[in-house]
Amino acid sequence: MAEARSAVAEPRVHYIEEGRDAKKDFFRAFRKSLFRRFFRFRNQLWNGLWPASLWNLGAAVASLSVLLVGDWDVFKPITTRLWWTGDLLHIHTGIPFYLRVLLVSTSVGILSFIALLYIRRYLLRILLGYRGWMYEAPRTQSASTIVWALLVRLVSGYRPATFSYQKSLPRMPVPPLKTTLKELIKSLKPLYGENSEEIRKLKQQSKEFERGLGQKLQRILVLKSWWDDNWVTGWWDKYVYLANRSPLPINSNWYCLDQSYYKPPTKPLARAAVAVYLYLEWRQKILREQLAPIVIRNTIPLCMAQYGKVFSSTRVPKEDCDQFVHYDSTESRHLLVIREGVHYKLDIFDVNGSFLSPESFEKQFNWIVEDAERNKDNYTDYEKSVSALTGIERVEWAKIRQDYFSQGVNSESLEAVDKAVMVVVLETKEFDVKDLSGKGKYTLHADGKTIWYDKSLSMIIYNDGKYGLNGEHSWGDVLVIAHIMESASSDEFVKYELLYNKDGNSLPYTSTQHGPLRKPVRLLWDVLPELSIQIERAVKFNQERNEDVDLCLSDHDAYGKGFIKKCRVSPDSYIQMAIQLTYYKDSGQEFALTYESAMTRLYLQGRTETVRSLTAEVVTFVKAMMDSDASNKEKIHHLQAACNRHQQLYRDAMNGKGIDRHLFGLYVLCKGLGHESEFLKSILCLPWTLSTSQAPQKQMAESPSNNLKKYEKMLSPGGGFGPVSDDGYGVCYMVASDHKMFFHVSSKTSCPKTDSKRFTGLLFKSLADMKGLFEEGQQSE
Repeated sequence: MAEARSAVAEPRVHYIEEGRDAKKDFFRAFRKSLFRRFFRFRNQLWNGLWPASLWNLGAAVASLSVLLVGDWDVFKPITTRLWWTGDLLHIHTGIPFYLRVLLVSTSVGILSFIALLYIRRYLLRILLGYRGWMYEAPRTQSASTIVWALLVRLVSGYRPATFSYQKSLPRMPVPPLKTTLKELIKSLKPLYGENSEEIRKLKQQSKEFERGLGQKLQRILVLKSWWDDNWVTGWWDKYVYLANRSPLPINSNWYCLDQSYYKPPTKPLARAAVAVYLYLEWRQKILREQLAPIVIRNTIPLCMAQYGKVFSSTRVPKEDCDQFVHYDSTESRHLLVIREGVHYKLDIFDVNGSFLSPESFEKQFNWIVEDAERNKDNYTDYEKSVSALTGIERVEWAKIRQDYFSQGVNSESLEAVDKAVMVVVLETKEFDVKDLSGKGKYTLHADGKTIWYDKSLSMIIYNDGKYGLNGEHSWGDVLVIAHIMESASSDEFVKYELLYNKDGNSLPYTSTQHGPLRKPVRLLWDVLPELSIQIERAVKFNQERNEDVDLCLSDHDAYGKGFIKKCRVSPDSYIQMAIQLTYYKDSGQEFALTYESAMTRLYLQGRTETVRSLTAEVVTFVKAMMDSDASNKEKIHHLQAACNRHQQLYRDAMNGKGIDRHLFGLYVLCKGLGHESEFLKSILCLPWTLSTSQAPQKQMAESPSNNLKKYEKMLSPGGGFGPVSDDGYGVCYMVASDHKMFFHVSSKTSCPKTDSKRFTGLLFKSLADMKGLFEEGQQSE
């Protein structure tokens, strides 16, 4: 049991150990505290003054001082006003002249600076609310858009920090109620039929709602949008994620994979050390706000709020609604490392407070592997499977956590888990380099007892050095993780010789002199007989759900976005059309309500909006493709019309003109005020049979080109998620390069209607048929 092992385990001494110099430790801690406070103060000052800066204030004071001292006739009206302002501020005329000049110019300069600061900030917010640029091609923009872009760059400050733009971002507007209801009916006609009984009923209900309760709810939403940072995000986080009582794995958590077919020549633990180091280096940049904000077309900034939640965060289960907790960097200074079911607390700083190097991380990981091998038999299967509890129903896990993890050694170990920067799983498994599906499926849910699903980010290092990420979803979206993974992968290959030696081990990389390492602490769990029963049930529950996941991850190398762009359509729209055509074939000529995720981070605290990809134009295109009598010219015309319509919907969703978040907000407000609306309830309960999303391959301009031959095997396949509907598909795709695309298709094995491998095969056939339309047209010409 845990009590017996604690007698022979390493003492849990957190700071001063035998033989250490207490005075030196005190001064080191004091110095680190000063540095931390300095960075925070600097960042707060910089962001508080942005888009202006202290240089602007200095220039204003200096200019006013020169005017007052020079006292030129041409500037008399200005200097007279300045001296009058000094009198108004009771700056005594009897003090020395130059001191009076300094006081007047400083006072007026500060007031002018504050006024200018807010004028620039609100002017930038107004300018960033313009969306005409999105509906114009980059190379054929109108004169008004060009002038607008110049004004944005002129008003924006110099060298923004990570969160500098936050106070200047526009707030997301509430769409007009009439427009939302009209677009809703329009989106459902392809599913039910133009003049079906369902559509007639929905039209009647929508009219009654618009004339009655809808008007009241709409007014309140508009008022909320005036004072809240984002009128929907808080509700979305709470009611879609935190209040959801379903298990996290498969239902909510996502996964991402590193390079597709590249096998690292390094030793597995060296790769683990470098990967962890590069991710933690990103964390340091975020904490110090040294990460440049993402700016589209070098002009339009995106909201960076989600970046502050990636690390040191956890989702704490509660009976009614979970709680998202983010820990300060003063509390979160360690990793949770899991090896063969044994949990370790690994400090990311040495005894002198210096950040560990890749070489030091490799030493620590080697120690953990050896220690786990020696001690794994001292742990029962139940103790090594505690993580399984995070994969069960949230209410059940909340009760178990309260009953068995609120005190004693379990409480201490759980606190270490919650406060960990991230989770690192040193797996003993590895997959064949071509078995992308097996690796993707395992990264999504593992074996049901290894991943701590509550943590915001878990890195699974496989025994061949490849890795994948599993993440909790309530804190943010996968675009952020894709950005971090892209940066880490690029840095690893660009700086390969600085990170690894010829033997495949990691190098120190930094010139910092490191002190002694803190030995990793093995976490202990006191598993009583009652708790062991719960853990056994959790493992069985998780593994049964895992077996029901049918995941197929394949690469499409017949062509990529290079050919699609020649068709003069959006690659995303083109792929969505292929998915619609594929589902029509797979389901026996049926259409399905389709969800596609679009980001809304052009607005403050924005997350996502839904693009309803099934449209009347899609139906026309699909039926034309299935009609042997239709000509290629007709099919291409319908394809381009469907793609144009889809692209319009996608742009509208990004611009806050989508309908689903609006309907969701109306429903939450309706329930919160004690009203009932069968209309809203019926709409929100419609199942998303097809759930789709695109993962970006490249978000950084400085990353190497994806089309270079030497990087072909290093392209990331992106990530995926479990099926949203029990009788539908989850499809995530990555447009990797001009020549390759990856598709992650998930479904339930228990559903007789679905088959992920079959769907993928039909999808590739659809893509080939669509390409054939253009090739045959070119040959005929």
